[in-house]
Amino acid sequence: MCGDESDCKVNQKASGSRNNRIVIAVVSLVVVVLGAVLYAFYRNAQSDKEESAYEFALSSNDPQVLQNYLNTYTDAPEAHRDSISAHLEYFAQLDRDWTNVVVSGSKSDFQRYIEQHPNSPFCQVAQHKIDSIDWSRADAANTLEAVQLYLEQHPDGEHFDEATDKMKMLNANTVTPEDKILVGTVFDGLFQSLNNRDENGLMNSFSPLIAKFLGKANATRSDVVTFMHKIYKSDVASMNWMSLEDYAITKKEVGDQQYEYTVVFSGLQKVEHTDNSSSETRFRFNAKVNPDGRITELNMTKILE
Repeated sequence: MCGDESDCKVNQKASGSRNNRIVIAVVSLVVVVLGAVLYAFYRNAQSDKEESAYEFALSSNDPQVLQNYLNTYTDAPEAHRDSISAHLEYFAQLDRDWTNVVVSGSKSDFQRYIEQHPNSPFCQVAQHKIDSIDWSRADAANTLEAVQLYLEQHPDGEHFDEATDKMKMLNANTVTPEDKILVGTVFDGLFQSLNNRDENGLMNSFSPLIAKFLGKANATRSDVVTFMHKIYKSDVASMNWMSLEDYAITKKEVGDQQYEYTVVFSGLQKVEHTDNSSSETRFRFNAKVNPDGRITELNMTKILE
């Protein structure tokens, strides 16, 4: 208890001051703890945000996204910043390599770029460039072999339709080895039939409609057989016709991939007579062969020596 009224007032005042200090201390402590907790939450949120941004940037192929990460997260973990910087340098190198390839314009350089940078966003452009280069070469060469090579190398090429049309056009105007074999077979068959006096074989060498035969228009197969009988005179013991295989062939498309052949060549006739004499005569032949491998025109003139 207080000794007097003044002492009680002093004691009460001192006690109240101590209580105030305690309250202030407790409040301050609570504020500090709360601030620390909030700061920890903030730091964790920032860390999670940085981690998400890092993963997004690392998976991106856009250099601007990578640079934005570096500009935004200047306090990010060093390992993250180093990784993003290396990724950014990789794309910068891609750009430098691509610029060099474009300046070169070489097919081999475009191919090498694709091999070295298979995941580059420029790979599709490089494939387009290679396709264009190969087509330009094939188109300029203007040969069946060159166009066929393009089609084989680029079955899904941008110029596939053009190449297919060009193949048809070239086929219509280019005499292929197969064409030469066909023509040779036709006239070998003709001469073999003449040598063997084979009427059926001879008629089968000709189309039923013969536009011209030895100057006669609209001839028939019977006219051809009649010719054979005329040349086998009574004094002929044997006869041998042969092509000299100097074929000059042109072709014309007369239907969808159907061709007519105009042929000029030399032939030799050897005759053994019944009196044991022999003779040789050279002829120049002008003929036409239809898509079925039948002769539709045949004329010949003696070559004077």
